Amino acid sequence: MKNLLVRFARNESGATAIEYGLIAGLISVVIIGVVTTIGTDLAAKFTSIANAL
Repeated sequence: MKNLLVRFARNESGATAIEYGLIAGLISVVIIGVVTTIGTDLAAKFTSIANAL
């Protein structure tokens, strides 16, 4: 059991996977924020065009 815990503590592949997961999560949050902002601006533009017609 002790050897298992020592190997687990030295294993870096799990830490790398967690880092990649955090990076992917951050990128997805940025993408969602950008799409939301662009979507709101685009809806305002279409509304102004529709009102002009």
